[in-house]
Amino acid sequence: MFQEIIERLGRGVFASRDIVAKSIIEISPVLLLPSQDLQAHGGSNWPIQDIGTGKQSTTQAVVLGLGSIFNHSVRGQNVGWERDLVRVCVRYHALRDIAAGEELCIHYGRIWFVDEDDEGSDEESDGAERLGRIEID
Repeated sequence: MFQEIIERLGRGVFASRDIVAKSIIEISPVLLLPSQDLQAHGGSNWPIQDIGTGKQSTTQAVVLGLGSIFNHSVRGQNVGWERDLVRVCVRYHALRDIAAGEELCIHYGRIWFVDEDDEGSDEESDGAERLGRIEID
């Protein structure tokens, strides 16, 4: 894989060779922020469990490695992802065969910006249905 700067989009990740569907593309470590940082970073996005009490909560996670560079696409998504709560990482895999030179794109889930890729979509979903399909080991 390699990264490249794309006009209007910034950086992107591209396949340096053909990638077979279902192949693991990247395993990105995750940095979990302390609870006092949650408000400053826009809330939480990573489920956690207190070892002592067993209480479930969430915290903010920053995905490192190439996971932080994949661009978003609704129509052109070719990479899926899943959280690994035990190993505190995110695994990325090819959703279909990907040709060398093709940009690798994920679906961010609920987004906070205008999605130029999703022109004409009337979908007003909060992403709960899509998030419900995410496999967590």
